[in-house]
Amino acid sequence: MNPYITIDGRKIGPDYPPYIIAELSANHNGDINRAFQIMEEAKKAGANAIKLQTYTHETITMDCDSEEFQIRGGLWDGQSLYALYKGAHMPWEWHQPLFEKAKELGITIFSSPFDFTAVELLEDLNAPAYKIASFELIDLPLIKRVAQTGKPMIMSTGMANKEEIAEAIKTARDNGCKELVVLHCVSGYPAPADQYNLKTIADIAQRFEVLSGLSDHTIDNATAVASVALGACLIEKHVTMDRNGGGADDSFSLEPLELAQLCKDAKTAWQAMGQVNYERTEAEKGNVKFRRSLYVVKDINVGEAFTMNNVRSIRPGFGMAPKFLEDILGKKASRFVEKGTALQAEFIAKN
Repeated sequence: MNPYITIDGRKIGPDYPPYIIAELSANHNGDINRAFQIMEEAKKAGANAIKLQTYTHETITMDCDSEEFQIRGGLWDGQSLYALYKGAHMPWEWHQPLFEKAKELGITIFSSPFDFTAVELLEDLNAPAYKIASFELIDLPLIKRVAQTGKPMIMSTGMANKEEIAEAIKTARDNGCKELVVLHCVSGYPAPADQYNLKTIADIAQRFEVLSGLSDHTIDNATAVASVALGACLIEKHVTMDRNGGGADDSFSLEPLELAQLCKDAKTAWQAMGQVNYERTEAEKGNVKFRRSLYVVKDINVGEAFTMNNVRSIRPGFGMAPKFLEDILGKKASRFVEKGTALQAEFIAKN
């Protein structure tokens, strides 16, 4: 397994701070200026990338009145697939100005293509990476086409079982993908934190020999921050200007201040992971005075015995460790020791 991948010059892996993707998705709500505003806020919050979704209602589904094409229950209850995606899709003519805006802001931009024509559009725009959405993980021809671009790939695994994930990864690798991150995901909108099973992140990395991360649909940051401690090197989160904006994805998206907090807390969690360490840290070194150690509490003359009356275990911690108290009781002093002196081994006379 590669220790990292690189997107647009930024290394992504366990040895680097978590890569944060702000998923714009349908949160433009039909207004390109709203999309621009979300991008500006994502950059300001510290996100590494903004991600789009490239499809139209014509390319992702069809206009059909049969029951199979109707949504029953959940966030989008009562709509047809065609109507949902007609309102939610990112117009293709917006892609170039959005890519230009990202360049102006200095934030990476790429997208999830949902068919071959979307890949062609994104290739024309020189997208630096590709994301395979959870529901497309079983579309092996699409994965094959994306892998053939030679660009880094990110895959979400929502709804997929082990066999389907393995097939998707094999298809990507067999068709030229050298840089891959696989994201654990629960395809619920929003998804309950208690169904996220974050321990799967480490298993994905080990089982499939890939870098792993998290696509998070919970409504706060706790799950995403916790994922860092379990090995997530990349976190994707939907972002909006207003969670109550009424758009298709607004209700389970982060607002700008929450995104900024995620960027900060995810990096802090990564820094806190550190390495296995049992040595005293820099932060602890100044606090040695708050430990206990052996101190002389009454003047002791040469040849006088150490007793419970003239030696005690007290703070600060500059003397011999308290565990040596029983060993030195009854032994003689090799020199005069003044009250308030930290007891040292050389103060004890040898037999």
